[in-house]
Amino acid sequence: MDAPGLIDNVALLYVNDRKVLVARSRGKDRWYLPGGKREPGETDEETLRREIREELSVDVLPGTVRHVGTYEGSAHGQRPGTKVRMACYDAQWSGQLRPSGEIERLDYLGYDDLAQTAPLVQLIFQDLRSKRLI
Repeated sequence: MDAPGLIDNVALLYVNDRKVLVARSRGKDRWYLPGGKREPGETDEETLRREIREELSVDVLPGTVRHVGTYEGSAHGQRPGTKVRMACYDAQWSGQLRPSGEIERLDYLGYDDLAQTAPLVQLIFQDLRSKRLI
């Protein structure tokens, strides 16, 4: 359950060739990490599997989900002062990535594309850069 002013999300943080898989929802002006809010009673892994199936049209493979970090920052496009907490996981999947549901586009962005991402994603990119992953 989200605390007042806090959006609690689970996201896929997938880095390939020093770039991060990102998604853009219809009507949004920034890139986000694929994922979303958990439904009542869901674990992080259950949320990740459901959201990735809904948004990317692929199935997360059992046994490949690995927590890589939890980040907190300003929520983009929400009431001022709203924060988002994002538990980020790496995972492998089966199937062909394609945008689905609310997702309009998928891409891989590098650190030079930082300004095109939502504020919390910018913090994540900065962390990944400090670890020399992107």
